Amino acid sequence: MTSDVMNLNVTNLGDQVEDEDMITHKDLVKSALSVGSLGMEFSWTYYKQMNIAFCLMLANMLKKIYRNDPEGYKAALERHLAFFNITVQFAPFVGGVAISMEERVARGEIEPESVNDVKAALMGPLSGIGDSIFLATIRVIAAAVGIALCQAGNPFGPIAFLLIYNIPGFWLRIWGVQKGYELGVDFLAKAQENGLMTKVMTAVSIVGIMVVGAMSVDMFWASIPIEIGVGENVQTVQDILDGIMPGMLGMAAFWIYYWLLSKKISPSWLIVGSMLLGVVGVYFGFLA
Repeated sequence: MTSDVMNLNVTNLGDQVEDEDMITHKDLVKSALSVGSLGMEFSWTYYKQMNIAFCLMLANMLKKIYRNDPEGYKAALERHLAFFNITVQFAPFVGGVAISMEERVARGEIEPESVNDVKAALMGPLSGIGDSIFLATIRVIAAAVGIALCQAGNPFGPIAFLLIYNIPGFWLRIWGVQKGYELGVDFLAKAQENGLMTKVMTAVSIVGIMVVGAMSVDMFWASIPIEIGVGENVQTVQDILDGIMPGMLGMAAFWIYYWLLSKKISPSWLIVGSMLLGVVGVYFGFLA
């Protein structure tokens, strides 16, 4: 009898320790509504953008996963301080995928580097989708409704804007972190075994490169106003470049910065250099 009780107690203790190590539904929801998740834009930097907030969003779950491995916990924190940028409402989804993969890293089933590879592959496509939905659609609709109510003298206008814009966003945060965790455990594991992961990563990378290409044009604001010709035949250098290929100047700038970064030039120096080049270029008239 005494032996049976002891065995039962040991079994219960083992189950308790296992439960303490497991990521629960509550853990996921808390991460999606944590300071890190809701503060993605508050700690934004030009160097690594949302990395600090993303790491903070995962910190408590990482501590749980590596509760008996301080070095593993330290390495995980450093891993998630890598560059990260995404439409903020999609950040918990990527966090869920990352946490499910971190559990496999802790068990030695996958390489730690694969976590950031998947994060990088998801950032571009999800940002393209998220910006279109939340910034270009829902925010515009929310602003239109809020402004219309305000013009009518209804004090509910600002509240309507906040509700229309934030309710879908908070729903996506809570649902996304859970779905990301489920996909990370089941789909990604099976995809890696049957080779589907390679195909998915390739397809997602292509979309991501397309997004980067579009951003290199839309987020570059400079032109070369130097005029060539006389009378009615006057053209600017910018007109000629646009006639050859629209966005050529932005693409050239992108590759120059990419090359300089590959040479270990500090992003801070690139920012300062860009500011100086802009001021000098406008002053002497070869940039506008």
